[in-house]
Amino acid sequence: MAAGPDALSLFAAIGLSEPKARETLKNEALSALLREAVTQAQGILGPTVDKATGTLLYNVASRLKDQKRLRFLVGCITSRKILTDLQLSAALEYVRSHPLDPIDMADFEHKCGVGVVVTPEQIEEAVEAAINKHRAELLSERYRFNMGLLMGEARGSLRWADGKSIKNEVDLQVLHLLGPKTEADLEKKQKAGKAKPAEVERQQKALEENGGVTLETKSLMEQLRGEALKFHKPGENYKTEGYVITPHTMALMKQHLEITGGQVRTRFPPEPNGILHIGHAKAINFNFGYAKANGGVCFLRYDDTNPEKEEEKYFTAIRDMVEWLGYKPHAVTHASDYFDQLYAWAMELIQRGHAYVCHQRVEEIKGHNPPPSPWRDRPVEESLLLFQGMKKGKFEEGEATLRMKLVMEDGKLDPVAYRIKYTPHHRSGDRWCIYPTYDYTHCLCDSVEHITHSLCTKEFQARRSSYFWLCNALGVYCPVQWEYGRLNLLYTVVSKRKIIRLVEAGAVRDWDDPRLFTLTALRRRGFPPEAINNFCARVGVTVAQTTMEPHLLEACVREVLNECAPRAMAVLEPLRVTITNFPTEKALEVLVPNFPADETKGFHKVPFQATIYIEHSDFREVMDKGYKRLAPGQPVGLRHAGYVIAVQNVIKDAGGQVMQLEVTCTKSNSVEKPKAFIHWVSDPLVCEVRLYERLFLHKNPEDPAEVPAGFLSDLNPDSLRVMDSALADRSICSAKPFDKFQFERLGYFSVDPDSTEGKMVLNRTVMLKEDPGKV
Repeated sequence: MAAGPDALSLFAAIGLSEPKARETLKNEALSALLREAVTQAQGILGPTVDKATGTLLYNVASRLKDQKRLRFLVGCITSRKILTDLQLSAALEYVRSHPLDPIDMADFEHKCGVGVVVTPEQIEEAVEAAINKHRAELLSERYRFNMGLLMGEARGSLRWADGKSIKNEVDLQVLHLLGPKTEADLEKKQKAGKAKPAEVERQQKALEENGGVTLETKSLMEQLRGEALKFHKPGENYKTEGYVITPHTMALMKQHLEITGGQVRTRFPPEPNGILHIGHAKAINFNFGYAKANGGVCFLRYDDTNPEKEEEKYFTAIRDMVEWLGYKPHAVTHASDYFDQLYAWAMELIQRGHAYVCHQRVEEIKGHNPPPSPWRDRPVEESLLLFQGMKKGKFEEGEATLRMKLVMEDGKLDPVAYRIKYTPHHRSGDRWCIYPTYDYTHCLCDSVEHITHSLCTKEFQARRSSYFWLCNALGVYCPVQWEYGRLNLLYTVVSKRKIIRLVEAGAVRDWDDPRLFTLTALRRRGFPPEAINNFCARVGVTVAQTTMEPHLLEACVREVLNECAPRAMAVLEPLRVTITNFPTEKALEVLVPNFPADETKGFHKVPFQATIYIEHSDFREVMDKGYKRLAPGQPVGLRHAGYVIAVQNVIKDAGGQVMQLEVTCTKSNSVEKPKAFIHWVSDPLVCEVRLYERLFLHKNPEDPAEVPAGFLSDLNPDSLRVMDSALADRSICSAKPFDKFQFERLGYFSVDPDSTEGKMVLNRTVMLKEDPGKV
């Protein structure tokens, strides 16, 4: 719209300054609405419109979502029913909540405070009541007291009172109570002590590296409960910005509420063509967690519309992981449950002129600007016959598709609804040779299951308009799609295709290799499900994509395992030690607490005899400065045993390597306290221990800028070390796969499913402390 003199003078007539008027004219949609509003007002009030009315007209034009209500609201403003911005806000909310005609005027006027008069006496009484409530704090804090609290409480009892009048009354009564400000009142309030520069720098660095996410946050349930996310309430879908309202919306919503009883319903809809990874953990927690936090239910729905890539093992693994994380689906469903209904709706979509059969090949319609289909306007009857022919197998794969007539938010034209695949389906066998796409299936399955909140990752935002369009084109209940940011981790890959390449290259054993970040791999490594859920809570329900460092997940793992993993002793690189003056002929029994910080959780017995094994790294022939463990001339204590040992003789092999030690022992209460206590084992269990490091050397192995030769060239050669002669105390001999322990001074470990009766295999889950080299 050109900034002509007529437009400028029209907007100036309602009190807009020339710069404001010119700025408004840059927004064509706002200019058109405001022009319509001012013209209507001048037709009623005459050419001169007072500034207060002009401000209301500008606000209604700039804030109104449903333009068909403009004439109604302008009428309310010009008839002096709406006099304040507070009333206008209530009116805008009312028309948003009541999209269908006719409007109940009595209810509208009641909800918007029409005709309500607030007297100065009422304001005075409300402010006086608020001041009396906080009188003691006011007298104590004087003018440092938060006066906004008084204004808020007064406004709470007088909703339609003018805010400026309340503020003036608060200022007057506070002055009367406290008198004028003194020098002490004018002194600046001392700021809280600042954190040390190094601490501030460390916190800032952590924030920058993790997308502004801090580790101190509310629980997931607190983040998801009630109004926390500003999501719509069940049955109030139409209040969501961008939601398309049709003449059938309210009737469908009423039917929806009768079926659900106003219950929140979500769904987790994975494709059964791969294993879930850490990013899916956020999706599981969000979908199941939002339902749980708000007294609702969540469906586990397999999006099984591509039979070429689906396998039964993926169906089983997905459900196992959902339940492992602690969630129970309200129902387990499949997109294939609705194939008959989806086909019937596709026929109806064609009959309504919203879909057509197209013969462009896949390669022709790929890319950002494919040519329009020459078959877009073919007759409905022709498309119906051709679509039935597709179902009967009269076309080759790729020879025909069903496409919907719409333009998506990303500019994609006429997305495919059905394609031909001559692949048996794992549930329906050879019954179908046409399969629906995600763009067609997803929203309609949500509709059938009466989902209230369809929670998707951010990349599906471009499909939101098609989601609404398809439900409305068929005249069925339309849920609301909400998007949130994906969760990614550095130093890993999670795509199915790339994990398969890692397996094929022999870089990892399978999908559950503990160096990966699939959920099955994390379980095998020993990550507790509670730790993964806590990590998702700390990341938070962010809209922006979040990329996190693995050590933040590991910190959550340590927190959980510290509370639930019983202590034991193990030696990874054993050094044999013979105690030459062992006090008894028989072995002694040592009681070791399962949790030293809480001995009420019990003890286990460890044998202590003349031959023990210590960590090779806990002995040195020559002491360096600061070294505190065992060396000639430097005794060391044995944890839990009550004895101190001192080197008597060092036995070496022909190559000069230390093979064993001979030592003497002394009761610890009869000698000077040693500088250190070390762990040990006696009559131990031989184990295989697998020590894991990061699989990739760079943070972003898929980024060509960081790794030009591709992610397979970035593999860490030291990502796995196997200690096949490790020793552990026999208290763990009855442990089962996935049982977890803290091996003192070494880290947290989990029993691997590879364990046999002859040999236990353990995976190091995480070290006891974060490796500073990895931060």
